[in-house]
Amino acid sequence: MGSIPMQRETTFRAPAQPEHQPGPPAVVCTSLPGNPLAPAAARKFVRAALADWTELAVPAAAGITDRLADDAVLLVSELVTNAVVHAGTTVELLCRLDEAGLGESSDTLVIEVSDHHPARSVRSEPAPQPPGTPEYGRGLQLVATLSDSWGITYRTGTKAVWARLPVGGVQAVQEIESYASEQAMQRGHRAAELLAPLPKRITHDTEWVNRGALTFLAESSDLLAGQFDEELVAALAGQLLVPRLADWCAVWLDDEAETAGRGGGSGIAGTRLARVWHSSEHHIELLRHALEKDPPRLPESAGSGAVPVPWPGEASAGETSGTALAYRLVAGGRSLGTLVIGRAGMVRFADEVTGLIEDFSRRVALAISAARRYQRQATISQVLQRGLLPSSVADIPGVQSGVVYEPRDKGGPGGDFYDLFQAGKGRWCFALGDVQGKGVEAAVVIGLARPWLRLLAREGYEVAEVLDRLNQLLLDDATEAADAAAAVVAVAGGQGVPPEGATSRFLSLLYGELVLLDGGGVRCTLASAGHPLPLLLSPEGHVRPAATPQLLLGVVDDATYKSETFELHTGDTLLCVTDGVTERRTGRQMFDDDDGLATAFASCAGLDAGLVAERIKRLVHEFSERPPDDDMAVLVLRAE
Repeated sequence: MGSIPMQRETTFRAPAQPEHQPGPPAVVCTSLPGNPLAPAAARKFVRAALADWTELAVPAAAGITDRLADDAVLLVSELVTNAVVHAGTTVELLCRLDEAGLGESSDTLVIEVSDHHPARSVRSEPAPQPPGTPEYGRGLQLVATLSDSWGITYRTGTKAVWARLPVGGVQAVQEIESYASEQAMQRGHRAAELLAPLPKRITHDTEWVNRGALTFLAESSDLLAGQFDEELVAALAGQLLVPRLADWCAVWLDDEAETAGRGGGSGIAGTRLARVWHSSEHHIELLRHALEKDPPRLPESAGSGAVPVPWPGEASAGETSGTALAYRLVAGGRSLGTLVIGRAGMVRFADEVTGLIEDFSRRVALAISAARRYQRQATISQVLQRGLLPSSVADIPGVQSGVVYEPRDKGGPGGDFYDLFQAGKGRWCFALGDVQGKGVEAAVVIGLARPWLRLLAREGYEVAEVLDRLNQLLLDDATEAADAAAAVVAVAGGQGVPPEGATSRFLSLLYGELVLLDGGGVRCTLASAGHPLPLLLSPEGHVRPAATPQLLLGVVDDATYKSETFELHTGDTLLCVTDGVTERRTGRQMFDDDDGLATAFASCAGLDAGLVAERIKRLVHEFSERPPDDDMAVLVLRAE
């Protein structure tokens, strides 16, 4: 997903106002999608708003402090998380800075989060969870603790939860319950010191530690969850911990085969040192050498908690002593690696810090596990994709060919396919298809349809007959196979219940046959079944449709298809595309509106087949600033 647009509307009061007559407030608002990325976007939005108001010297902004910003970010994160988890709709976020009026003791920062599912109640108290359950927000108890006042407003079709934070005022201190683990219940001054970066260590304000830990874990989760490469997860872990919580950090990663065979794991053996971070870059290689030479060993009984390990001596900025802790990275009952941290000149880490890092290490382990699953799925998809498409297209004497194929999901199989193959002496066949649906279900249909096409063509069936038989096969075998695949995907994805009815049996197909004529030239016979019509370009630049529309394959049991025949003369070019080209959108306009594809094709007169395919692809991409939201396939045939 790309960056989320933030539309702001800001108003300021006039600088001179009578006493106790505040002007209009400063207001910013934005709309966020109801998905897991919304809380991170909301936190970024609120921080940017507060920074802007401070820089622009907005009335009441003088009272904005770092603590107020932290409270506001934590509060908006909780409210947006609540809306996403419990409503699942688009979320509207409003942030307003009110100047104190008559009878009010301080200026106020108001944060309001609205969703469009007013029938869903907000969570007030966190439900009891078994140990090890991931956190999904602390409920409105946290909102009540942070805010001066809060409430819920119901409007037609909308539920808004709002909270007011005093700007420049003093709130009663109410301790927030521990976010991390039982070891972090009592957070003290030492943890406050270590939670800040080294140049600006904080040595006071115990309550800030609770707030800082919450924000650190929440933002770390967002950053880690967005990585699909375990090496990047390891690198990011080091960046987050050093120098905030440690002088240095190292991450070992287990081999997947080793992990699967070992189960819970038994230490560092069989792993590789994936990443080393140090607060002083000059000592990274020295530390790496020391750790590779003598890696720490964890006992068989070690879980995900902190385990003291030997200090690597001279490896850390000339310090010969310090404290080092190792955390086994465990997810799904399997050891994925080991995280080791060190702080020079310390006898021991504070318990509150070890508890915080233990929670952090769990998030690292989950991110590594997710990255490995993604990489396995991507590898399977790439292998599957290679099996669904021809390894090469046939060379046809006297005919140039050009192909462009771009699946929407670069890591997975698309719903489009193409083929160009020899079906007999002096006879070649081509196909361009688009299966309804994506992913595994679509791949199953393609895996059946393409071999069927080749078999029927080589058996000597004519174009219309091939479509007739393929239509019947789709209604039989492909329906059953695609539904079975959909059921497997639904259960594997946690839906539990497979969808009802056929999902991906419908196929739009452009299928044709090229025959070399004895006196020279090429005879083309083709048919379009629910597919964007092919276009024929003459050397003079005239464009016309080369087929008539017919019904999709896999819809009607007794459908009968017809074909059309014409000759390709020297310089004639045939363009075949999928709807990823014709239905490419910018706003409400599609690429093929007002014969847009024909106009683009006409500009290709005189180009060879490969250049025509590339130009159409380029024009489709340039049509909109947004990335394509559908698969795209282009097949061009040009008579020489």
